[in-house]
Amino acid sequence: MEPKRNFIPLSDLEVYRLARKLSAIAWEIYQRLTYQQRKVWGDQMLEAVDSVGANIAEGYARYHYLEKIRFYYISRASLSEGVEHWIDLGFERGIVSDEEYESFNRLRPDIQVKLNNMIKSTYAAKSQTRRDD
Repeated sequence: MEPKRNFIPLSDLEVYRLARKLSAIAWEIYQRLTYQQRKVWGDQMLEAVDSVGANIAEGYARYHYLEKIRFYYISRASLSEGVEHWIDLGFERGIVSDEEYESFNRLRPDIQVKLNNMIKSTYAAKSQTRRDD
């Protein structure tokens, strides 16, 4: 009989996999930029988009509930910065294609909802732990 697994690997979290998809699209865009576009727009866009998954990973690895939640909030803010600001700006400037823009905006709400659910469930787990003590 296999022991019960309480831990879900990071790579199995759907929210993390979706964030990695965002990063992959952002990297495709970044690779075709000129040097000036990278310095003016691309570096900040890529940093914000990559930060979504990085903060999910960091929060997921934390032990204390409030630390976890803090990183999930940062991830949600990076999602907003990356997609709602940098990708929108890139689309307006003709750097981001229609297809890429649609892909970002299709993934963004799913990631945001899943991050909100992670925050809510982490708060609930914290409350449950206090009741069990």
